[in-house]
Amino acid sequence: MSDPSNVLLKVSGLQGWYGESHVLHGIDFEVRKGEVVTLLGRNGAGKTTTLLAIMGILKKRTGSITFSGAELIGLQPRQIARQGIAFCPEERGIFASLSVEENLMLPPRITEGGLSIERIYDLFPNLYERRKSSQGSKLSGGEQQMLAIARILRTGAKTLLLDEPTEGLAPVIVQQIGHTIEALKDEGFTIVLVEQNFHFAASVADRHYIVDQGRVVDMIPNAELEENTQKLHDYLGV
Repeated sequence: MSDPSNVLLKVSGLQGWYGESHVLHGIDFEVRKGEVVTLLGRNGAGKTTTLLAIMGILKKRTGSITFSGAELIGLQPRQIARQGIAFCPEERGIFASLSVEENLMLPPRITEGGLSIERIYDLFPNLYERRKSSQGSKLSGGEQQMLAIARILRTGAKTLLLDEPTEGLAPVIVQQIGHTIEALKDEGFTIVLVEQNFHFAASVADRHYIVDQGRVVDMIPNAELEENTQKLHDYLGV
């Protein structure tokens, strides 16, 4: 069992709906401070919806979501963000008409401790090279993903919810994003990662929660992945 004093984010009995459609059926998991944890599962299992519920973007939700011991259910997204949680959506949300640097500077700082522009460019040298000249619409998919992650690092949030950050990206870019996640973990960030790329997830995460039909059905520590390969294949249908 984990040390309760070290649990940063705890989700208990989380139910969620899109309109009348009931999609989360009692999600339970916890994340310790400084961990990288993945939510793995087939398409439609409820992984992204879980992140949206944590951020309050999914309006109709019940159960409990605590962060540093404070209850988030009932708070608005802007209030949740000010607790120090940042969400990077799969669609990235880059402003097409703004330059790289303008995109980076747009989100407000919500608390102390955000990364400096210099540190962000150190993590993402591709963005430094294109900081002034490139509009968001002219960036490659990989550069847009880097910018989407970089943008939330300025805010001061130390807990990051990343939704499918490697989707559709070239292997060399996936590797870069993996190195970035490792560097952020070394700097004390806590990361919840929704990911389809199991091999990428295995390279960066401490633990994996398996989500199926709106429930967490298993938890596998990264150190025990090899002995649970067949079970994981059965869960994910790979």
